[in-house]
Amino acid sequence: MTSIEAQVRQYVTDRLLFGRSDVVVDGETSFLESGLIDSTGVLELVAFLEECFRIKVEDEDLVPANLDSVNALVKFIESKSANLINTSS
Repeated sequence: MTSIEAQVRQYVTDRLLFGRSDVVVDGETSFLESGLIDSTGVLELVAFLEECFRIKVEDEDLVPANLDSVNALVKFIESKSANLINTSS
């Protein structure tokens, strides 16, 4: 498990599951379909991503393909982080 994935999973456990250990969220579990997140939750998730990973989430990034599961979030963060490195070089 990468550091990014560990941080994302911790966020999911703390903020979406509210610490409940009886709910299993695997890498592909849809936050929307499982009812773990709503529109307010998406805004909180974006704030977490921007603060924790120092990335900018643009309006066009606000799609399920980027934000709807642990695996999607990890890929999104890695992509955004790589773009930051490439543009600052």
